[in-house]
Amino acid sequence: MKYLTTILTAFMMIATLAISTAVRADEKKWTHVTIATEGAFRPWNFTKADGSLDGYEIELIKYFCAHMKVECTTVIQPFDGMIPALNAGKFDAIISGMSATAKREEVIAFSDSYGTTGQTFATLKDSSLATLPLKGEVFSLATDEAGAAKAVKELEPLLKGKTIGVQTASIAATFLDKYLKGIADIREYKTTEQHDLDLKAGRLDLIMASMAYLSTAAAKPGNEDMIVTGPRFQGGMLGRGSSVGLRKDDTELKAMFNDAIATAKADGTIAKLSQKWFGFDVTPK
Repeated sequence: MKYLTTILTAFMMIATLAISTAVRADEKKWTHVTIATEGAFRPWNFTKADGSLDGYEIELIKYFCAHMKVECTTVIQPFDGMIPALNAGKFDAIISGMSATAKREEVIAFSDSYGTTGQTFATLKDSSLATLPLKGEVFSLATDEAGAAKAVKELEPLLKGKTIGVQTASIAATFLDKYLKGIADIREYKTTEQHDLDLKAGRLDLIMASMAYLSTAAAKPGNEDMIVTGPRFQGGMLGRGSSVGLRKDDTELKAMFNDAIATAKADGTIAKLSQKWFGFDVTPK
């Protein structure tokens, strides 16, 4: 009986090991990856007149997929529903200017960052807010949160009672909710393009989004009256930069993306695409 028990235990150990090995092997069989992007966050990602996608992230997606040797399909998904849809299995990854924050990491995993520009403001050139103090200065919520809070305090008297537009579910919305709620009227929009239109129509005094987005939006034909203003904030609650969003269990896919991102940094691809789409280097340091 003792020998039978020993044999049975050994058999169970071998079976468990075989199952574990099979699961690990199955995890590595990524031949096709479906990637979600918003398609409305220029220059990170946007939809052209012919319906095709373009932008910094769209070019990076092509690079990543070629490096990982997988076939990829890119689908358009509203930004505010991306994380629930990812966890529901509607696609495998998010590449949509989504910053890796502690709050988001409670429900999904993130790759290493492939770009960071910080969050700032924009208004119209004839607005009294066009000359907000501390313009161009960068404040880190990670290394000097007190300094960042002090900068916000300097803005408060100028922003009191003003209406600020921001994309819902964005890190800029989280920032405004913490630092300017009750000071200004915060109005959320489905897309950044929608709050741009309301700014131009005079329904908003100010908008907040990433520096890269706002500088590009201000340079678009028809937006000649838009100007970037005020300080720029990054780090801390604003996350460690735009990263690939993934389900927590897809550890092998995360490793594949991290390897592709590291290679894109090392071979200069991220720096080159940064200059093309932003006019400055967004490579995470």
